[in-house]
Amino acid sequence: MKMEQDKLKQILFLDIETVSQKPGLDQLDDRFQYLWEKKSKNSKTDQSLAELYSDRAAISAEFGRILVIGVGFFTIQNGNISFRCKALANENEKALLEEFATLLEQLTSKENWRLCAHNGKEFDFPYLCRRLVINNLPLPKLLQIMGKKPWDTPQLIDTMELWKFGDVKAYTSLDLMAASLGVETSKDDIDGSQVGKVYFETGDVKRIALYCQKDVSVMAQVYMRLMGLGHLDADQIAFTE
Repeated sequence: MKMEQDKLKQILFLDIETVSQKPGLDQLDDRFQYLWEKKSKNSKTDQSLAELYSDRAAISAEFGRILVIGVGFFTIQNGNISFRCKALANENEKALLEEFATLLEQLTSKENWRLCAHNGKEFDFPYLCRRLVINNLPLPKLLQIMGKKPWDTPQLIDTMELWKFGDVKAYTSLDLMAASLGVETSKDDIDGSQVGKVYFETGDVKRIALYCQKDVSVMAQVYMRLMGLGHLDADQIAFTE
């Protein structure tokens, strides 16, 4: 069992919550409005450009920004596993990214850590890198992946990729994976599609941060199941500020 538990060590599980740069398309400057129109012209939808912006701008690193980064890791003491999770949240994106980069540098200065995210190789990892560059910040060692092939980035783990088992076509949401593996949902309040609405209408960053922490803990438990290590009880999971 100890060898199996070792699979949980030195992994930082993470999830990001993103919002659009502005609440509405009409609040962008003319250049970015034009570029959004150009980007969206091949979208197969009846939505207007403004509706598309509200629905999809947050998932584009050029039109969105990061509001919350949830992080968590396992601790193992005397064979007992627990999971600690916190959310870094800041409406000043540059300050948020600086805090996150400092955390990564502190980790890599001590041990060989890895990063894990759900669909991370398609979304979280490149989004973080692009926003770091846009904010004129250096890439931490763990995210120095520009131009590298997948086999050159063993420090990155993607739970969705693990679940594919070689199937190149499949996209599986974290919620569906969790349900299939008997892990409690994190969608008991809001889900990712509602983050922008909650932020721009209420400004409740704490609510978004809590949702993000729940996602991180669910992902970590999904990873445990994939590694054949069962579930955590609620008292084995701690959310910290």
